[in-house]
Amino acid sequence: MKTNEQTDTCVELNQLRFDNAFVRELPADPESINRVRQVPGACFSRVEPTAVSQPQTIACALEVAEKLNLSEPACENDQFAQVFSGNELLPNMAPFAMCYGGHQFGNWAGQLGDGRAINLGEVLNQQGERWILQLKGAGRTPYSRQGDGLAVLRSSVREFLCSEAMYHLGVPTTRALSLVSTGDKVPRDMFYDGHPKLEPGAWSAGWHHRFCVSAVFRSMPGVKSMTSSSSWSTTAFASTFPTSVPPRKRFTGSGFTRSVALPRS
Repeated sequence: MKTNEQTDTCVELNQLRFDNAFVRELPADPESINRVRQVPGACFSRVEPTAVSQPQTIACALEVAEKLNLSEPACENDQFAQVFSGNELLPNMAPFAMCYGGHQFGNWAGQLGDGRAINLGEVLNQQGERWILQLKGAGRTPYSRQGDGLAVLRSSVREFLCSEAMYHLGVPTTRALSLVSTGDKVPRDMFYDGHPKLEPGAWSAGWHHRFCVSAVFRSMPGVKSMTSSSSWSTTAFASTFPTSVPPRKRFTGSGFTRSVALPRS
């Protein structure tokens, strides 16, 4: 049960306060067309979620919503389903997909990036905490490669339940805010036997502190990318350790990367 103080601080969706430092401080993909491609010298691409036909909220973690100061009625109305299906963008949302690189199966895979995740924006709650809202399975991005960027109900249920279970078991991880069905069908070859079937689509909304992806550094090799790497170093350090150093002091080099890069869950 909420206390009177908690009730007084609750807000509606349109009252969420966004401060999108990531897209404000770091270099963006200059191309606005959402197509699969290489994105050199940028930390992110601006993309919007794929529209869906009939979004419906299946589940909402009210404990997580309270961290955003969202009221319970705000999580139960139709607008909640529209926003967290990606059909509606709130004022000052700035959706983007992150660019990064890394190894897969023991080999350097080059550019990877958010192939099925779209960050909606950074929310500042009334306690001054910064949280990122992210849709998982929200459609194609420049980093989707051969995938469709979508998610189905069974995988989204698993992601929603496991995120909350890991958190309550004491394992640091992202939290799950919501699970929304899309009303659309998505082809999936569940058994990898060459017989795909249509499955109900659904998206989960993740919620987490602003994260630092070490693979962003690794996607910027060479002198030409030193400006991007330095900017990302400054931004990463300031967001991960906001009280440790003056915000404009720059940190570069592999030692820094190893010391502050946090695993992304």
